[in-house]
Amino acid sequence: MIRLSDVCKIYPTGKGPVKVLSDVNLVLEKGQRLAIIGGNGAGKSTLVRIISGIEQPSSGTVETSMNVSWPLAFSGAFQGALTGVDNIRFICRVYGREWQGAIDFVQDFAQLGRYLYEPLKSYSSGMRARLAFAISMLIEFDCYLLDEVFAVGDARFQQRCNDELFGKRADRAFIIVSHDARFLFDHCDRGAVLRAGCLLHFDDLRSAQAFHDEDMKSLPVAVE
Repeated sequence: MIRLSDVCKIYPTGKGPVKVLSDVNLVLEKGQRLAIIGGNGAGKSTLVRIISGIEQPSSGTVETSMNVSWPLAFSGAFQGALTGVDNIRFICRVYGREWQGAIDFVQDFAQLGRYLYEPLKSYSSGMRARLAFAISMLIEFDCYLLDEVFAVGDARFQQRCNDELFGKRADRAFIIVSHDARFLFDHCDRGAVLRAGCLLHFDDLRSAQAFHDEDMKSLPVAVE
């Protein structure tokens, strides 16, 4: 289970503190699939990073009894001066995974060719994301966090990602952030809307999406 209780996140800025999340509460059980919907800048990615442990809340608590992934395709923990292979070895050591076979898997999955043996600082953002996703598939998690990850790579790579996650790991829990409503309806059974820092829960995904769509219509139109 994942449980968030009264989670707040405040960032200091030059114009004073900005509250991005306000008293967020969430419970996710094993096998459940939750879509988090919200406009640009609503704090969705911040919430996912807090659930993963990459960031800490300013207040409130995050409790997990499940093994939770980092946000898939997140490469912020990689060392840019090391090669792709060296980063694979590092992750494998951290998670107790045998690394020789892992290198072959990542090479086949990410299709990076000789760049797998080059420093990450020479990678494009897309190459980093493909490497990060492939490494994510090396470790078995109870809950996977997805933040617009399927915008990475070409159609073939996206289909392989889909097969690995939703085919081979169909019994896992997921928290998915995406602006693609069709993708969310294909893979989620619950929905929540992040609005003005608050997470609003709905009985089903269709109700959450309908609320969000109507809310977006009420926003003022920018005048050029």
